[in-house]
Amino acid sequence: MALVFSSCGLGAVMNLSALKTNVSSSRKKFLTCKRSKIVASNQGTNTTASYSALATEPLTKEDLIAYFSSGCKTKEMWRIGTEHEKIGFDVKTLRPIKYEQITALLNGISERFDWDKVMETGTIIGLKQGMQNISLERGCQLELSGAPLETLHQTYDELNSHLYQVKTVAEDLGIGFLGIGNEPKSNLEDATIVRKTEVAQDNLDYSSETDMIRKFRASLALQPIATALFANSPFSNGKPNGFLSIRSHLWIDTDKNRTGMIPFVFHDSFGFERYVEYALDIPMCFLHRNKSYLNCRGMTFRDFLSGKTSHLSHEQPTINDWENHIGTIWPEVDYSVSRTPYHIELP
Repeated sequence: MALVFSSCGLGAVMNLSALKTNVSSSRKKFLTCKRSKIVASNQGTNTTASYSALATEPLTKEDLIAYFSSGCKTKEMWRIGTEHEKIGFDVKTLRPIKYEQITALLNGISERFDWDKVMETGTIIGLKQGMQNISLERGCQLELSGAPLETLHQTYDELNSHLYQVKTVAEDLGIGFLGIGNEPKSNLEDATIVRKTEVAQDNLDYSSETDMIRKFRASLALQPIATALFANSPFSNGKPNGFLSIRSHLWIDTDKNRTGMIPFVFHDSFGFERYVEYALDIPMCFLHRNKSYLNCRGMTFRDFLSGKTSHLSHEQPTINDWENHIGTIWPEVDYSVSRTPYHIELP
C-alpha cells in the first residue's frame, strides 16, 4: 500500500519540440517497434500479491487491518509511482475527443511503441508495457500509471517518454492534450465531475504503521499548499470561473462521504485500524460478481461485512471486494491499490 499525493492538474499543453529535446539521448528506446500482444482485462477485480484471506473463512475486520499492515516494506524496497491524467481534444473543433478517436490513439501507440493491448469483450480499453499501464478513463481522459521506480529522476524520464509517444501518435490523428485540472470548455451538463477533471498523483511506500502515520499526516498537511502551488483549472464553460483551482473546489464538494480532508488522521488514535473504521462506514459503489456490477445503494462495507444486506445475503465479502471499495474512496490523501497493493496515494 502506498500514500497517494496529487497536484490537482499539474502540467501544460504538450510541447513536442521540448519533449524531443528531453528524450533525444535515448530516443531509440522509445522507437523500438515489435508486434504488439493482446492481454485480457481484469477490470473490476484487483488482485493482492502479498496478502489474501482464505476463501473458506469469513472475512473479519482484523483481516482488513492486516491487509494494510502487510503492505509495510523495508526501506530498500520503497518505490515511487506516478499517475498522470490528461484531457484529449479534437484540434479542429476543440471539443472533447470521442471514443473512436481514443481507440485509434491506443492502437497507434501499441503498434508504434510496442505496448500490449488490454481488451475487454473485444474492445481495447488500455495498454500495458512491463509495469506501466495506460488506461482509458470515464471521459476519454488518458492516464499513465507508471512503474514503481527508485528515484524522481526515473519518474521524470518515464513521464517524458510517455508524453512523447502520446504526442507523436496524437498529432497524426488531429488530437491534442491538455495537462490541466479541469476541462475548460464543457459545462456540467456536458460531462460529470469525474469526466471533467484530471490530476497528477504520486504513490509512496511505508515501512511500518508509525512511518505510514508520519507520511500520511505530513502529506495531508501539505496538500492545501500543493493545491495552491499547482492550481491549474481557472476556466469552465469557456470563460474564467472565479477559481484558480475549480478542480479542488468540485472534488471537495462532490461526495462528502468519500472526498475532502480527513481530520481524524491527526488524532492520537490514527493508524491502520482507524482508517479501516473510516472506510467501513463509507457507502459502497458496487459489488463485482461474474463480470457484472451489483447494486449496493445505501449499503456500507460494514453492512456487507456483518450480513445486514438482505438482497446480497448470499454474497460473502472478499479481499477483492475490499480493494475495490477502498479504490472508490478519494480524500485528499488516501490508500491506493492501483500500482501495487498497499501504498499511500497523494492526489
